[in-house]
Amino acid sequence: MIHVKWDREILHFPVPPPETKLGKLRTDLAEYTHLPLGSFKLIHAGAVMKDDSAPLTAYKIRENSTIALIGGHSLPSASAPAPPARPQPKVKEPPTEQSTITAIRSELDRVRTTLVPDVDALVDALTPSAATTASSPTSAPTPTSGSTPTQSFSSTAQAPRFPPHPTSASYTSKPTSSDHTRLSELLLQSLLRLDAMHLAGSDWPEARAERKAAVREVQGVLDRLDGAWSAR
Repeated sequence: MIHVKWDREILHFPVPPPETKLGKLRTDLAEYTHLPLGSFKLIHAGAVMKDDSAPLTAYKIRENSTIALIGGHSLPSASAPAPPARPQPKVKEPPTEQSTITAIRSELDRVRTTLVPDVDALVDALTPSAATTASSPTSAPTPTSGSTPTQSFSSTAQAPRFPPHPTSASYTSKPTSSDHTRLSELLLQSLLRLDAMHLAGSDWPEARAERKAAVREVQGVLDRLDGAWSAR
Protein backbone atom coordinates (compact mmCIF):
# COMPACT_ATOMS: atom_id res chain seq x y z
CA MET A 1 0.00 0.00 0.00
CA ILE A 2 0.97 3.65 -0.47
CA HIS A 3 -0.30 6.32 1.91
CA VAL A 4 -1.54 9.77 0.88
CA LYS A 5 -1.76 12.45 3.60
CA TRP A 6 -4.58 14.84 2.72
CA ASP A 7 -5.47 17.52 5.27
CA ARG A 8 -6.42 15.50 8.38
CA GLU A 9 -6.96 12.24 6.53
CA ILE A 10 -4.59 9.48 5.44
CA LEU A 11 -5.73 7.64 2.33
CA HIS A 12 -4.47 4.18 1.45
CA PHE A 13 -4.08 2.87 -2.12
CA PRO A 14 -2.60 -0.29 -3.62
CA VAL A 15 0.91 0.19 -4.99
CA PRO A 16 0.52 1.04 -8.72
CA PRO A 17 2.50 -0.92 -11.33
CA PRO A 18 6.08 0.41 -11.75
CA GLU A 19 5.39 1.81 -15.23
CA THR A 20 2.41 3.88 -14.02
CA LYS A 21 2.80 7.58 -14.91
CA LEU A 22 2.54 10.27 -12.25
CA GLY A 23 -0.31 11.83 -14.26
CA LYS A 24 -2.38 8.64 -13.84
CA LEU A 25 -1.90 8.73 -10.06
CA ARG A 26 -2.79 12.43 -10.00
CA THR A 27 -5.98 11.77 -12.01
CA ASP A 28 -6.99 8.89 -9.72
CA LEU A 29 -6.51 11.09 -6.64
CA ALA A 30 -8.52 13.91 -8.20
CA GLU A 31 -11.40 11.52 -8.93
CA TYR A 32 -11.26 9.97 -5.46
CA THR A 33 -11.14 13.30 -3.58
CA HIS A 34 -13.41 15.19 -6.04
CA LEU A 35 -10.76 17.91 -6.28
CA PRO A 36 -10.00 19.86 -9.47
CA LEU A 37 -7.06 18.21 -11.22
CA GLY A 38 -4.82 21.28 -11.17
CA SER A 39 -5.69 22.43 -7.64
CA PHE A 40 -3.21 20.36 -5.63
CA LYS A 41 0.45 19.36 -5.46
CA LEU A 42 1.97 15.99 -4.60
CA ILE A 43 5.09 15.84 -2.42
CA HIS A 44 7.29 12.82 -1.71
CA ALA A 45 10.49 12.84 0.36
CA GLY A 46 10.49 16.65 0.51
CA ALA A 47 10.26 17.17 -3.26
CA VAL A 48 7.29 18.30 -5.34
CA MET A 49 6.45 15.74 -8.02
CA LYS A 50 5.83 17.79 -11.18
CA ASP A 51 6.47 15.70 -14.30
CA ASP A 52 3.19 13.88 -14.98
CA SER A 53 4.81 11.98 -17.87
CA ALA A 54 7.47 10.39 -15.60
CA PRO A 55 6.89 6.89 -14.16
CA LEU A 56 6.39 6.56 -10.43
CA THR A 57 9.69 4.70 -10.19
CA ALA A 58 11.43 7.96 -11.06
CA TYR A 59 10.14 9.34 -7.74
CA LYS A 60 11.03 6.13 -5.84
CA ILE A 61 7.42 5.36 -4.98
CA ARG A 62 7.30 1.90 -3.45
CA GLU A 63 5.49 -0.13 -0.78
CA ASN A 64 4.65 2.01 2.32
CA SER A 65 5.69 5.26 0.62
CA THR A 66 3.92 8.35 1.98
CA ILE A 67 2.79 11.12 -0.38
CA ALA A 68 1.50 14.48 0.84
CA LEU A 69 -1.40 16.08 -1.05
CA ILE A 70 -1.24 19.86 -0.54
CA GLY A 71 -3.81 22.38 -1.73
CA GLY A 72 -7.05 21.10 -3.14
CA HIS A 73 -9.13 24.25 -2.85
CA SER A 74 -11.85 24.63 -5.41
CA LEU A 75 -10.94 26.74 -8.39
CA PRO A 76 -12.73 30.14 -8.61
CA SER A 77 -15.93 30.19 -10.64
CA ALA A 78 -15.79 31.84 -14.05
CA SER A 79 -19.00 33.73 -13.22
CA ALA A 80 -17.61 35.30 -10.06
CA PRO A 81 -17.68 39.10 -10.17
CA ALA A 82 -14.39 40.77 -10.93
CA PRO A 83 -12.74 42.45 -7.93
CA PRO A 84 -12.65 46.25 -7.91
CA ALA A 85 -9.73 47.82 -9.71
CA ARG A 86 -6.74 48.58 -7.52
CA PRO A 87 -3.77 50.85 -8.07
CA GLN A 88 -0.98 49.17 -9.97
CA PRO A 89 1.63 47.84 -7.53
CA LYS A 90 5.25 48.78 -7.88
CA VAL A 91 7.19 46.52 -10.19
CA LYS A 92 8.98 43.94 -8.08
CA GLU A 93 12.69 43.70 -8.61
CA PRO A 94 13.78 40.35 -10.08
CA PRO A 95 15.40 38.09 -7.49
CA THR A 96 19.14 37.80 -7.29
CA GLU A 97 21.18 34.91 -5.98
CA GLN A 98 21.92 36.81 -2.77
CA SER A 99 18.26 37.75 -2.20
CA THR A 100 17.27 34.12 -2.80
CA ILE A 101 19.85 32.90 -0.28
CA THR A 102 18.53 35.45 2.23
CA ALA A 103 14.96 34.20 1.68
CA ILE A 104 16.05 30.57 2.12
CA ARG A 105 17.87 31.39 5.36
CA SER A 106 14.88 33.38 6.64
CA GLU A 107 12.55 30.44 5.97
CA LEU A 108 14.93 28.03 7.72
CA ASP A 109 15.29 30.39 10.68
CA ARG A 110 11.49 30.62 10.94
CA VAL A 111 11.28 26.81 11.10
CA ARG A 112 14.01 26.65 13.73
CA THR A 113 12.49 29.28 16.00
CA THR A 114 8.75 28.61 15.62
CA LEU A 115 8.34 24.94 14.67
CA VAL A 116 11.35 23.02 15.98
CA PRO A 117 10.58 23.89 19.66
CA ASP A 118 7.01 22.63 19.21
CA VAL A 119 8.27 19.44 17.54
CA ASP A 120 10.77 18.95 20.40
CA ALA A 121 7.97 19.37 22.95
CA LEU A 122 5.72 16.89 21.16
CA VAL A 123 8.50 14.31 20.76
CA ASP A 124 9.48 14.69 24.42
CA ALA A 125 5.85 14.26 25.48
CA LEU A 126 5.64 11.02 23.47
CA THR A 127 8.89 9.66 24.94
CA PRO A 128 8.22 7.32 27.91
CA SER A 129 11.26 8.62 29.83
CA ALA A 130 10.02 12.22 29.62
CA ALA A 131 7.48 11.74 32.40
CA THR A 132 10.03 10.00 34.65
CA THR A 133 12.56 12.77 34.14
CA ALA A 134 9.98 15.46 34.80
CA SER A 135 8.75 13.79 38.01
CA SER A 136 12.19 13.46 39.61
CA PRO A 137 14.03 16.77 39.25
CA THR A 138 17.57 17.03 40.56
CA SER A 139 17.81 19.45 43.46
CA ALA A 140 20.40 22.18 43.09
CA PRO A 141 23.13 22.45 45.77
CA THR A 142 22.54 25.06 48.46
CA PRO A 143 25.20 27.77 48.32
CA THR A 144 27.15 28.40 51.52
CA SER A 145 27.17 31.78 53.15
CA GLY A 146 29.43 34.25 51.39
CA SER A 147 30.01 32.00 48.38
CA THR A 148 28.91 32.59 44.81
CA PRO A 149 26.08 30.25 43.76
CA THR A 150 27.18 27.88 41.03
CA GLN A 151 25.11 25.86 38.63
CA SER A 152 25.92 22.17 38.26
CA PHE A 153 25.43 20.30 35.02
CA SER A 154 24.82 16.57 34.67
CA SER A 155 27.51 14.81 32.71
CA THR A 156 24.76 12.91 30.89
CA ALA A 157 22.92 16.02 29.75
CA GLN A 158 22.19 16.11 26.06
CA ALA A 159 23.52 18.81 23.75
CA PRO A 160 21.16 21.82 23.71
CA ARG A 161 18.59 22.03 20.96
CA PHE A 162 17.52 25.18 19.22
CA PRO A 163 16.63 27.98 21.66
CA PRO A 164 13.01 27.71 22.92
CA HIS A 165 10.44 29.96 21.33
CA PRO A 166 8.13 31.93 23.64
CA THR A 167 5.07 30.34 22.04
CA SER A 168 6.35 26.75 21.88
CA ALA A 169 3.87 24.12 23.02
CA SER A 170 4.12 22.35 26.36
CA TYR A 171 2.12 19.21 26.98
CA THR A 172 0.67 18.24 30.36
CA SER A 173 -0.89 15.17 28.72
CA LYS A 174 -0.29 13.08 25.61
CA PRO A 175 -0.35 15.14 22.39
CA THR A 176 -3.38 14.63 20.15
CA SER A 177 -3.58 13.83 16.45
CA SER A 178 -4.51 17.49 15.88
CA ASP A 179 -1.17 18.57 17.37
CA HIS A 180 0.68 16.19 15.05
CA THR A 181 -1.35 17.22 11.99
CA ARG A 182 -0.84 20.95 12.62
CA LEU A 183 2.95 20.65 12.85
CA SER A 184 3.12 18.25 9.90
CA GLU A 185 1.15 20.64 7.67
CA LEU A 186 3.28 23.65 8.67
CA LEU A 187 6.49 21.78 7.87
CA LEU A 188 5.10 20.66 4.50
CA GLN A 189 4.16 24.27 3.71
CA SER A 190 7.73 25.30 4.52
CA LEU A 191 9.03 22.64 2.09
CA LEU A 192 6.72 24.05 -0.59
CA ARG A 193 8.04 27.57 -0.06
CA LEU A 194 11.61 26.32 -0.31
CA ASP A 195 10.75 24.46 -3.51
CA ALA A 196 9.35 27.67 -5.04
CA MET A 197 12.61 29.47 -4.25
CA HIS A 198 14.48 26.83 -6.25
CA LEU A 199 12.73 27.90 -9.47
CA ALA A 200 14.35 31.33 -9.49
CA GLY A 201 17.79 30.09 -8.50
CA SER A 202 18.15 27.04 -10.72
CA ASP A 203 21.36 28.44 -12.24
CA TRP A 204 22.84 29.70 -8.98
CA PRO A 205 25.05 26.99 -7.41
CA GLU A 206 25.34 28.67 -3.99
CA ALA A 207 21.59 29.26 -3.72
CA ARG A 208 20.93 25.71 -4.90
CA ALA A 209 23.26 24.33 -2.21
CA GLU A 210 21.59 26.49 0.46
CA ARG A 211 18.15 25.30 -0.61
CA LYS A 212 19.23 21.65 -0.67
CA ALA A 213 20.63 21.89 2.86
CA ALA A 214 17.50 23.69 4.09
CA VAL A 215 15.18 21.08 2.54
CA ARG A 216 17.25 18.31 4.11
CA GLU A 217 17.01 19.95 7.55
CA VAL A 218 13.25 20.64 7.37
CA GLN A 219 12.59 17.15 5.99
CA GLY A 220 14.62 15.76 8.91
CA VAL A 221 12.40 17.61 11.40
CA LEU A 222 9.30 16.25 9.63
CA ASP A 223 10.71 12.71 9.65
CA ARG A 224 11.49 12.98 13.37
CA LEU A 225 7.95 14.21 14.06
CA ASP A 226 6.33 11.44 12.01
CA GLY A 227 8.67 8.80 13.45
CA ALA A 228 7.86 9.72 17.05
CA TRP A 229 4.15 9.79 16.27
CA SER A 230 4.25 6.37 14.56
CA ALA A 231 6.18 4.85 17.49
CA ARG A 232 3.87 6.20 20.20
